[in-house]
Amino acid sequence: MDFVRHTQGSPRSVGILPGSFNPPTVAHLELAQAASRQVDTLICVVPRVFPHKDYSGATLEQRIEMLESAGLEIPYAIAVTDQGLFVEIGRECRKHYGSETRLAFVCGRDAAERILAWDYGRPGIVEEMMREFELVVAPRGGHFSPPEEYRERIHALQVKSGFEEVSSTEVRQRIARGEPWEHLVPERIRRQVREIYS
Repeated sequence: MDFVRHTQGSPRSVGILPGSFNPPTVAHLELAQAASRQVDTLICVVPRVFPHKDYSGATLEQRIEMLESAGLEIPYAIAVTDQGLFVEIGRECRKHYGSETRLAFVCGRDAAERILAWDYGRPGIVEEMMREFELVVAPRGGHFSPPEEYRERIHALQVKSGFEEVSSTEVRQRIARGEPWEHLVPERIRRQVREIYS
């Protein structure tokens, strides 16, 4: 894991927000802001590869530049990783932050379901993961009801209404169709988004 931006001090709790950030949206900022009420600092992790989506659109460097310019108003770091799965990213973060730091993945309902249902190649991985880190889950396309055995490790994230359906995909599709998209991305990066995706 390579850090592009560090935070000061030694946080007791870290929220991990992995994503393609292709481009960063107002929903990403709302997730980060909401998570800041539950963790000391946030780390935005940009994988170089993704297990479930193609790497197209903005380059890695452009995604990082947009993240840095988006206007996050909380303590945050940015890191790049060669790993694509949550379990791999979580373990890289554990190496960096140490055994005493509470780690929690910040995600939407769809990502939480994917984490718990993914075929990791051997049984017991999900149980290991849920001992190593927690999930902080925002509603996205519906309420997330965690499995009974993980309820103490999975926490609801309260976000403002109107962000549940915002996605980077929608931004790119709207730009391609010539539809309004500006309201879906932070004001500070609208010029960059226009230049990259138009």
